[in-house]
Amino acid sequence: MSIKLVAIDLDGTLLNSQHQITPAVKDAVIQAKNKGVRVVLASGRPFSGISPYLKELGLDNASDYCISNNGSVIHQANDGTHLIENLLDFADYQYFVSLANDVGVHMHALAQNTMFTANRHISHYTVHDAYLTNTPLVYCPANEMDTDLKFTKFMMVDQPEKLSVGIGYIPEDAFESYSLMHTSPYFLEISNKTASKGAALQLICEKLGITPDKVMSIGDQNNDVQMLQYAKVPVAMGNAIDNVRNIAKFVTTTNNEDGVAVALNKFINHQ
Repeated sequence: MSIKLVAIDLDGTLLNSQHQITPAVKDAVIQAKNKGVRVVLASGRPFSGISPYLKELGLDNASDYCISNNGSVIHQANDGTHLIENLLDFADYQYFVSLANDVGVHMHALAQNTMFTANRHISHYTVHDAYLTNTPLVYCPANEMDTDLKFTKFMMVDQPEKLSVGIGYIPEDAFESYSLMHTSPYFLEISNKTASKGAALQLICEKLGITPDKVMSIGDQNNDVQMLQYAKVPVAMGNAIDNVRNIAKFVTTTNNEDGVAVALNKFINHQ
């Protein structure tokens, strides 16, 4: 088996619990790259939250790509240029601001590398997400938002118990018209229905002339499922949820045990 491209999720996968790339993981990624394997970082984060890790791994060249916002955007990795995008518009924003208010949870939206919230009392989960992803945070009432903005994703955020209750009140047609993923106990991520890491990965592979039988994907959460289903070699982290583990060809160690390095060494570096 000859892997030509590996797609790697960030949080809970490439990064350990301290949001760092361990030396063993960095070394394994660089080894794979030096063997001619294309490495694509694929995250729910905006580009600003991916860029530091692209630089750290030397994946920030004009010929490199990355996937942000759960597949809403494919970027040229050196400068974040949008190559392909599947976005949400202002009508979508108004709908989810109203819905979040109705179900009693906080919400923020991503547009133009900025995080917007209409919540006067800003959730600490929003503040944490902005800090973690190096994204400027702006408070703006919904009726003052620029109606021409296009959004990469929305996020309903709150205490896990409160968010779970709120999700139960979301109407079925929202799930039919948009991509809604409960990616952590305190995040519900909302994207264009056509956006997914799997669809974005397929487009990159087609552009590069790489077939699915030459692809490996590594992830841990619901937003990684389609990316793993596309790849011939789907790898679940040891800390992955059951949905991911159930479709994996191989379950590696956890993100705190150099799981990405274990997988890369098994299928690429030691071949």
